Amino acid sequence: MCLAIPALVKTIDGQEAEVEVGGVSRKASIVLTPEARVGDYVLLHTGYAINIIDQEEAEETLSLFRELAEAQPDE
Repeated sequence: MCLAIPALVKTIDGQEAEVEVGGVSRKASIVLTPEARVGDYVLLHTGYAINIIDQEEAEETLSLFRELAEAQPDE
């Protein structure tokens, strides 16, 4: 099983994109999703954008992740 998280594409430079997840930016490869454009949401797995998803699906998934994080006790 793998975990991929929705990330917003902020900039693209060749086959590398700057993506944002929860206010944190990082670099990601878009070699597997060359059709990705700035403003798209991609599923990010181990530094690779593996699929493009629509905004509604991305926001719903991110909301579920936030709910899970809030349900965890502080450590």
